[in-house]
Amino acid sequence: MNFNERVYALVRRIPRGKVLTYGRVAALLGVPRGARAVGWALHGAPADVPWQRVVNARGCISTRCPEHPPQLQRALLLAEGVRFKADDSFAIADFPEVLWLLTPEELAALP
Repeated sequence: MNFNERVYALVRRIPRGKVLTYGRVAALLGVPRGARAVGWALHGAPADVPWQRVVNARGCISTRCPEHPPQLQRALLLAEGVRFKADDSFAIADFPEVLWLLTPEELAALP
């Protein structure tokens, strides 16, 4: 399985209403400095990959591509129950609470 496929497999496992950071996805896949590569992988993700569940290290939406505009990511996350700060429409309000903390079993099952 190549890197992009591994990214897709992991992101598909993020539960609804939870998020991971680009850096955490990379680290979980054994590429600790691969956050940017995760972003590029998600840019070309198949339709069944919930790309909206990956945010930057500050808990903010940082996508800039026309295919995945920040307003769409925000709307998709809102539909999953993720709240945003009132003073910053692209910053997650309760970031630590919505960050997905994998169980040991989930970690062991990673691609």
